[in-house]
Amino acid sequence: MIEVKNVSKKYKERVALNDCNISIPKGQIIGLFGSNGAGKTTLMKCIMGFLTYDGEITLDGEKIDERNISRLSFATGDHSFFPSITANDHKWFYKMHFPKFNEKRYDALMEFFELPLDKKISEFSLGQQNQFEVVLAISQGAEYVFMDEPFGGNDVFNREDFYKVLISVVNKDETIIISTHLIEEIADYIDRAILIRRSEIIDDLSVADIESSGKTLIEIVKEKYDYRQDRIRKAVDQMK
Repeated sequence: MIEVKNVSKKYKERVALNDCNISIPKGQIIGLFGSNGAGKTTLMKCIMGFLTYDGEITLDGEKIDERNISRLSFATGDHSFFPSITANDHKWFYKMHFPKFNEKRYDALMEFFELPLDKKISEFSLGQQNQFEVVLAISQGAEYVFMDEPFGGNDVFNREDFYKVLISVVNKDETIIISTHLIEEIADYIDRAILIRRSEIIDDLSVADIESSGKTLIEIVKEKYDYRQDRIRKAVDQMK
């Protein structure tokens, strides 16, 4: 289990995370939701050890460092692949460096996304690069897979099909954490929703919590974020 305890992060004087506390067990698909700048990416990067922070983050009671970091993987729009080599070269590299690399899953996902094996990744389209980033993260053999807006440049059909594939292949020892703005798209595929607003975790909802509320996830999110129903009309009226 990953435990985030009283974690805060500042960029100079700007507060990016404020006293965040969550527990992330194995075997869940978690949606991480919040507006731009809410702290989603910062939280993920703190867990991965890419940023310094105040507080404590542990994996099964141990600090996350070079000894256990391979149990986590990260798919990010910043990209972590090597652009000048091919997909086949990446497969060879990952097999060498990650003993739990899932070659069968890698091959199946490459075929699913119809990605070329002998083409340099720099020659992929942006959508293909993001797909490839996800393939690497899911195939690495990690127990916790973090995805930060993983499907930029991909159409709705590709995204929907991937969610269905994802819930079919993820096993009880894997947890997927997806940060996305596409709340309505992903609502039916997650076990849990963590909401961040203005650097703070404001709610942590299971599917049972959502169902018992009698509301949809997007309705709950709008309530929590004080969504103003009249903002569109006011903006249009001001422009007339």
